[in-house]
Amino acid sequence: MNQNEFDVIVVGSGAGGMMAAIRAHDRGLSPLLVEKTGQYGGTTATSGGVLWIPANGQIDDDPQRALEYVLAASKDLSTPDKIRAYVDTAREMLGYLHQATPVRYVPCTEYPDYYQHLPGAAPGGRSMDPELWDGSLLGDELFRLREPTPGTTLMGKAMTTREAAVLARKKPGWMGVAVKTMARYYLDIPWRFKSRRDRHLTLGNALCGGLRYAMIQRKIPLWLDTPLESLVEEGGRITGIVVKRDGVMVTLKARKAVILASGGFERNQQMREQYLAQPTSTEWVGSPRDCNTGDGIRAGIAAGARTSLMHKQWGVPTIKSPNVPAGCQPAFVERGLGGFIAVNRQGKRFVNEALSYQEFVEAMYDDHAKNGGSVPAWFIFDANFRYNNPMGPFMPGMILPDSKLPGDWLGSIYWKSDTLSDLARQIGVDAKGLEETIVRFNGFARAGKDEDFGKGDSLFDRYFSVNDGKYPNSCLVPIEKGPYYAVRVDAGDTGTKGGLETNEHAQVLSQSGQTIPGLYAIGNCAAAVLGAGYPGAGSTIGPAMTFGYRAVNHLAQG
Repeated sequence: MNQNEFDVIVVGSGAGGMMAAIRAHDRGLSPLLVEKTGQYGGTTATSGGVLWIPANGQIDDDPQRALEYVLAASKDLSTPDKIRAYVDTAREMLGYLHQATPVRYVPCTEYPDYYQHLPGAAPGGRSMDPELWDGSLLGDELFRLREPTPGTTLMGKAMTTREAAVLARKKPGWMGVAVKTMARYYLDIPWRFKSRRDRHLTLGNALCGGLRYAMIQRKIPLWLDTPLESLVEEGGRITGIVVKRDGVMVTLKARKAVILASGGFERNQQMREQYLAQPTSTEWVGSPRDCNTGDGIRAGIAAGARTSLMHKQWGVPTIKSPNVPAGCQPAFVERGLGGFIAVNRQGKRFVNEALSYQEFVEAMYDDHAKNGGSVPAWFIFDANFRYNNPMGPFMPGMILPDSKLPGDWLGSIYWKSDTLSDLARQIGVDAKGLEETIVRFNGFARAGKDEDFGKGDSLFDRYFSVNDGKYPNSCLVPIEKGPYYAVRVDAGDTGTKGGLETNEHAQVLSQSGQTIPGLYAIGNCAAAVLGAGYPGAGSTIGPAMTFGYRAVNHLAQG
């Protein structure tokens, strides 16, 4: 057999790509997985690894209600066939994951869906977390797994599990969780002599590590440092790909199909300027710097594919952070905490700060279009918040006081003053507007009701808040103790939503709406299955894995 010929070639080693390769093997096909970079796992490995799986079999959930919810969240920017395919197949994919790999998932029973106001929303359980997994089973292959982002570790060392929510919310026993996590790291003495890297994999590393282990057991080849150059078309069918390997162009033949799982285009500034709302920058992106440059999307377009949702992104506000590889840190958790506000250049609030991260970024652009000055925006908080809570690159002041921060951070990463008026001057915000906003917000905090944006009214709003009983609404805490702080907030993302248009089997569609034989696309390389919506945590990886599974099932029948 030709060593460059396979039944299925998968491009991209995130969770969706690895799932497709494993499923192809188990359906009796010969797969190859190619990866652009020198590490496997892609954005998935740096993420929380959460899957949004409705009616997952571990909670009491009605598939019809879940379908109703996703259809409403999609805002008609997907098709009912694709959404129904996801809701119908996600549980099956999860069962296969548990049967075919060492990865195990459990429901986050208290983590609500993001749009609690929509019909069919669940109070928890559809978002699922991976269990901790021992990465030492990978041997040296562990060190080719993309490392987690420092924001998902304790002190940049110990990997955190779903118990991180206990830490962030300071729930009873949170100190014990912190001690237990660090003890697990430091008492793993034989491994500490081998590596500073934690072998106890959690979150996205647990998912990708477990999938890679399943690939190794099956002897599925993974070619690293092998970027996609183009698709090969013969007689109207995609029959392979051209890659660059060891500096040489190599043509690989795919007897059955090519599956593109190579991510979005968030790290491609030219494509961002062409498609996304402005202003926009790769410097605001929370995903790895060395991948997700739209390679698969551009190759598909060149092969005649049509695209959709190219103006959409998986938005998340980000804060500049010199200590992380991406250069910025997504603000996932902090926004549910009480004691801070987000303001525009006029010093005015423009959003419920605790909204889902995608809605937050959408609000930034909406207000920027109306009033200017919301891209970037500013988080404003006081000494109490600084002492007790994390914020972007900052650990709580009780752990990492200002005196321990790098000196050059002041005036570039954060701004600080004893008065609000001087703080406003430093960051170019209207001082009167900011002072009036703080007075109004503090009144809401004492009354327990945000009359402007309803912060704290939703079950999701309150999930990450610290309910210590001091104030009637745990999302609203007065900002009144100097010194006062500001950090710049950019309209970032963890990926783009737009890509190649596909059908319910993940087959790529041509400009005329017909399927392109031999070509499939999943994950952020394809237009988002869930349309405009972000139903809950795990709405990117869940569909990527489910449609990787569906794609192989479909092509195996041909």
